[in-house]
Amino acid sequence: MESEQLFHRGYYRNSYNSITSASSDEELLDGAGVIMDFQTSEDDNLLDGDTAVGTHYTMTNGGSINSSTHLLDLLDEPIPGVGTYDDFHTIDWVREKCKDRERHRRINSKKKESAWEMTKSLYDAWSGWLVVTLTGLASGALAGLIDIAADWMTDLKEGICLSALWYNHEQCCWGSNETTFEERDKCPQWKTWAELIIGQAEGPGSYIMNYIMYIFWALSFAFLAVSLVKVFAPYACGSGIPEIKTILSGFIIRGYLGKWTLMIKTITLVLAVASGLSLGKEGPLVHVACCCGNIFSYLFPKYSTNEAKKREVLSAASAAGVSVAFGAPIGGVLFSLEEVSYYFPLKTLWRSFFAALVAAFVLRSINPFGNSRLVLFYVEYHTPWYLFELFPFILLGVFGGLWGAFFIRANIAWCRRRKSTKFGKYPVLEVIIVAAITAVIAFPNPYTRLNTSELIKELFTDCGPLESSSLCDYRNDMNASKIVDDIPDRPAGVGVYSAIWQLCLALIFKIIMTVFTFGIKVPSGLFIPSMAIGAIAGRIVGIAVEQLAYYHHDWFIFKEWCEVGADCITPGLYAMVGAAACLGGVTRMTVSLVVIVFELTGGLEYIVPLMAAVMTSKWVGDAFGREGIYEAHIRLNGYPFLDAKEEFTHTTLAADVMRPRRNDPPLAVLTQDNMTVDDIENMINETSYNGFPVIMSKESQRLVGFALRRDLTIAIESARKKQEGIVGSSRVCFAQHTPSLPAESPRPLKLRSILDMSPFTVTDHTPMEIVVDIFRKLGLRQCLVTHNGIVLGIITKKNILEHLEQLKQHVDPLVIRCVRSPH
Repeated sequence: MESEQLFHRGYYRNSYNSITSASSDEELLDGAGVIMDFQTSEDDNLLDGDTAVGTHYTMTNGGSINSSTHLLDLLDEPIPGVGTYDDFHTIDWVREKCKDRERHRRINSKKKESAWEMTKSLYDAWSGWLVVTLTGLASGALAGLIDIAADWMTDLKEGICLSALWYNHEQCCWGSNETTFEERDKCPQWKTWAELIIGQAEGPGSYIMNYIMYIFWALSFAFLAVSLVKVFAPYACGSGIPEIKTILSGFIIRGYLGKWTLMIKTITLVLAVASGLSLGKEGPLVHVACCCGNIFSYLFPKYSTNEAKKREVLSAASAAGVSVAFGAPIGGVLFSLEEVSYYFPLKTLWRSFFAALVAAFVLRSINPFGNSRLVLFYVEYHTPWYLFELFPFILLGVFGGLWGAFFIRANIAWCRRRKSTKFGKYPVLEVIIVAAITAVIAFPNPYTRLNTSELIKELFTDCGPLESSSLCDYRNDMNASKIVDDIPDRPAGVGVYSAIWQLCLALIFKIIMTVFTFGIKVPSGLFIPSMAIGAIAGRIVGIAVEQLAYYHHDWFIFKEWCEVGADCITPGLYAMVGAAACLGGVTRMTVSLVVIVFELTGGLEYIVPLMAAVMTSKWVGDAFGREGIYEAHIRLNGYPFLDAKEEFTHTTLAADVMRPRRNDPPLAVLTQDNMTVDDIENMINETSYNGFPVIMSKESQRLVGFALRRDLTIAIESARKKQEGIVGSSRVCFAQHTPSLPAESPRPLKLRSILDMSPFTVTDHTPMEIVVDIFRKLGLRQCLVTHNGIVLGIITKKNILEHLEQLKQHVDPLVIRCVRSPH
């Protein structure tokens, strides 16, 4: 039986120097390709780091929780390296909280000693607010930079501004006096590539040249993005939200939030968006903000030395990321609470709100879109919605749920195929192929050629008197006396019908390409493509309902509220509801999504339609599977994440899940005073287990504590260097008092200081429902199973994940149940 090996990377570090040295970025695996397959025989050390002395609670015989001595009370002289974690390991939340309480008590006890100590106390108290302020400032500044650069590079595919090369198309024509109302985007200062290369602005030759240059720039941007990611920062690819969720749950992925990842993700995000791929920048902005939070946390010892406290900063950073992505500070806080955070105390809520506020303020100051708004597609509607419209809104919710279920299954199937075939070994080729197909198909259709954010803006916009889009090509009433804001419903013109066909083609194109784009090795968000798909579907439905109301205003469903000449239906509102429904169907967000979308519209009047559509999409999506896209990718990559949203409804016991099983080797244990240094080193070298229960003796099997492999290795190496007389035959003592030894015996090695004297324990008859709840709420990495105080086995986070997977696959855990003797 063995102290079950959690997520082990295929090797273990058994020298002091290798353990204390920091991992370089080059050491790490490719971000989206870190696969921890629960079905393999190789065990991975999920336990990570060490449980060290001071996991403060012990549950025995069904559940009494008793306090234990504090970690630092038992350490006579702290050993360097003890209390830190290896890469791809899980933190010990209980111990980290204990360390923070002890630090806080130490500061409070000294602050009255001198003015300097009082200053340090104030600095410590304010450091939390300082770090989230810096995170908000950096997130807002980077978001503004990304927005401006992405807009400029997107327009670079079509042409260039000769008067000022750094202007995008819209900015180039702002100061021109030669534009017309119908052709407001055409001005002499802006030159298309066809005009520059062959001197033609119109005709087949011009179209072909612009087509070729569009494909050339799209492929160039995509190739540069994937090359930078592959060479400099493999973790910069993808959305980042699945990994952020896993990190916030306590897992450590070194380098994922580092400076190289931040720099490369910022650059390649601009390139990926400008390439025209079916992806967005909103999801990766959360990753960028969390990188900022992680980097700034190292400036403050309160956060740099405590992994649990650092995750409070990351929760606030994720709120700032959504705040600048959508211009929705409140929605960002709710997103962090609902979607990504694992531990969210009240003070983190306040700091998340403040970080989101600072980030939004900075972005508003930069004004990247030139419209005094935080997002490109900010809209305001003036027409109220009517009760009958709930029916098409709910239909859009059904569409969003079906789209979400289809996308999750199709994308996961494609990603799984990518990992299991040779195609996954050529990420650069895959990105080039996807970018080429996207560019070739996208250019002929004006709605797919548009930047996706621009497309959403056009679909959201209501048709006013100043709109010249094809979507607003209605047949006007020549008898209208004046131009007003609320233009009455009118019959659709040729341009509207043409636009609907183009939108239908764009919808099919977006659905197919998004499946193959999300997960490639460039920064790729899912928010904007999902919203675009929903907005297209919503606009089509909105126009259909609008025309139905115009031509059949005498029907009973319209007669009461839609009079002839009235502005009854707002197609842009349907686009907004459809966008929310599709995003909700993919991510399964509810509250935060509704708040984000209504912050986009600047009004509360449309909350009920949004709530109806989002809840419908969630219910429909849940009917096909309860996982959102981020949980599905976490499961695909094998990250050790226990989802708090899942319910455990089975009747298995701790004895059914614990290791070892009946035919496994016996549990590898240490005795408190009968083993030598060589014995322990041999056990460490011959096994890959990450921790060992310490018992009184082989005969009694009574539990004394728990020692982690990392702590043992560090302590022994440190003792050999610093203590005289420690040799391989030295007796190792975990007891409080050293046993009497013969005079000629070498000096004993006392390791009681690294022993966890209060490992979390449950009895063999504890229901797994309780065990799973304990792991979720306390963030445990392992739990010992006892019977009358005698150690029977161990349950680790990996064992629970395997057990949940077995239950999902309908494998009856009772077939593996065996009768265990207490001895």
